[in-house]
Amino acid sequence: MSKSRLSTQSATTNLTNDDKYYSKRPSVRDPRLALLPAATFLGSRVLDVGCNEGFVTCEIAQSWGAQKVVGVDIDDTLIRAAWRRRRTVWSLQEPGAEETTPTNVTSTSSKRRRSPTPETASPHPQPDYFPTSCEHEFGSLPIPPSEIRGRHIFPHNVSFRTADWTSTHIPEDAEGYTVVIAFSISKWIHLNSGDKGLKAFFQRVYDVLKPGGVFILEPQAWDTYAKARRMDAVCSL
Repeated sequence: MSKSRLSTQSATTNLTNDDKYYSKRPSVRDPRLALLPAATFLGSRVLDVGCNEGFVTCEIAQSWGAQKVVGVDIDDTLIRAAWRRRRTVWSLQEPGAEETTPTNVTSTSSKRRRSPTPETASPHPQPDYFPTSCEHEFGSLPIPPSEIRGRHIFPHNVSFRTADWTSTHIPEDAEGYTVVIAFSISKWIHLNSGDKGLKAFFQRVYDVLKPGGVFILEPQAWDTYAKARRMDAVCSL
């Protein structure tokens, strides 16, 4: 692909996934990630385009060793849900040694406490260690400052932004990425912006990927376009 920048066609209404897309899936762990080599995200800066409610974004940040993961979606409602998802995932993961309550801090909270002994704490916290009912009953756990856990440790290594990324630069783009993910999004770009918009998207990915970076694209079958088109009468090829 040429390095010359392609112009971007403005997106119309439904440039996003179904807002219940991930909640309909039977497993919190995304099976698409399991198909990738284990080292794909290790130590990487990752961009998740069309992140929806942040399920994949949070999983990569928590369980795949990524240094930084940025989720971006055009729908602000989904981005707000993604921030809530981050808090939920943090609240349910296994306590780690670095989360031991300091000896000089006295807690009066009735919520479950993250205070394991060094002997029992896991260096790699297990996702979904606590049942979902814990958060429902006690609420989400507070997230400690990044100075305590580190900027590259979940949940501090994941963030979200509302943007039409194909036509809008975000601050994180300046540093570039080693991995860019596009799951279930190319169809929506194509429907709303045509071939020109899809080419512009690929050009944007090319521009922000570091040398040797990886672009992971989930292709969407042509026969699914008709159903998607019916979801939004404004969309037109």
